[in-house]
Amino acid sequence: MATVAPAPGPAQAGQGPEATPPPEATVQDTQDENQAKTKDDLEPPKPAPAAQSAKPAKGGQQPKADQPAGEKKLSGAELKKKAKEEKAARRAQAKAASGVAPQGPPGQQQGQDKGGKGTKPKQDVQSGSQNQRQAVKPVAAPVPPKETKPKVPVIFSHLSMAKRISLQQTDKDVDPRITLLGQQMAAFVVDDSTTRTQATLLAIKRVLAAYSTPQGTTFSRHFTAHVLNPQIDYLAACRPMCFSMGNAIRWLKLQISKVDIDLADFEAKRALSEAIDNYIRDKIDVAGPVIAEKTNALIKDKDTILTYGHHFLVERTLWLAKESGKDVNVIVIDDPFNPVGSEFAKRLRAYGFGKIKYSPNLGLLPDYLKLADLVLAGAEATFSNGATYARAGTADVAMYAKKMNVKFVSLCETINYTDRVSVDSLTYNEIDPEMCTEDGVRLLFDTVLPEHIHRTINEMGLSEPSSISGMLRKQEEQE
Repeated sequence: MATVAPAPGPAQAGQGPEATPPPEATVQDTQDENQAKTKDDLEPPKPAPAAQSAKPAKGGQQPKADQPAGEKKLSGAELKKKAKEEKAARRAQAKAASGVAPQGPPGQQQGQDKGGKGTKPKQDVQSGSQNQRQAVKPVAAPVPPKETKPKVPVIFSHLSMAKRISLQQTDKDVDPRITLLGQQMAAFVVDDSTTRTQATLLAIKRVLAAYSTPQGTTFSRHFTAHVLNPQIDYLAACRPMCFSMGNAIRWLKLQISKVDIDLADFEAKRALSEAIDNYIRDKIDVAGPVIAEKTNALIKDKDTILTYGHHFLVERTLWLAKESGKDVNVIVIDDPFNPVGSEFAKRLRAYGFGKIKYSPNLGLLPDYLKLADLVLAGAEATFSNGATYARAGTADVAMYAKKMNVKFVSLCETINYTDRVSVDSLTYNEIDPEMCTEDGVRLLFDTVLPEHIHRTINEMGLSEPSSISGMLRKQEEQE
């Protein structure tokens, strides 16, 4: 009677298929197998089909037709182990392709867990798993610092403020000249609207000189979308654009759209550079002296002029009055938050003005208005309804001047005129980035109502606030 061979132990299970006999083979089968081998040694080999060369299994079952000739049939446990090893090899290959260190084959780990004993000590296994976890752990990418935005009350949430943009956050298409200008605007080094507009046009002119149209496109279609717009977006992100900058950029885009697509690069750039120079000359360089001359005509000898803060048009007008031989007294009411009037008063004294009065804030405004004959104030912009956009605190000066029957005259170039309408200081304004908290903010500008303005002077002449809209329509027709 045949006896069943004992099942392989845990140590034998980890060996290859050659070392483990079939678990269901009997002693009689082993003897028959030896006799068959002796017979085969004596007789010459005969070709046989793959199915006949395989060893018969228990119960007289024949092996499968696809079993290779001469290969011993594997048991179910061995087939399962072989499949796991192949799966582990594929997984290790995939992890190696992705840059992650592969782990050991699952078959070995499973054999250690089931058998209770492994080929390596338990301490080595634990240290190996720790090394694997350290190798698999991905390296964290450096996280850029989060931008800290100051909290603004809800009522001012629609207003913008200047901010400094780091070089890491700057777009690669922004020219270094534009980057420098944007940082200066954010730091209020380049402050008033006219100076910002002139600096922007000159920087774009340098960008234009270094530009070359790529092959397969035209100048007018490529320059605006891929070169000009990134520069403008960066400047607007550093500080909100003033009205004169918006007017100048719209004019420049209109000139670019008029460039003939068949025109050579150097001719198109030369024509645009000349147009930019003419625009700066007519709208800025010539406008300032003309406004000063027209304002000087309103000043009489022995007049006392009151001004608020500092504006270059007012300073030019007072210098021209001094040069024309008029004896003029000046009262400077300074901005308490941005005391630019103190240096202005020192320069006036250096010009030779005899009587200069200075106040660091608006506290003495009613008393000084009793001594004034005329109030001059420079404007950042003028709206189509006649209102004026000027330094914060100008509305108080204009209101008191109207109350005390002192003429308030606004000086502004037409490049700063806009077809928009404003009746308060909340529609269009900027927030002071240095004075912004959850409890409140400080606004940089005031809106002076047209009923508080006596005259508005530009390079085209004197006008009443009610005639600004008609002047804008005439200017659009000329352009």
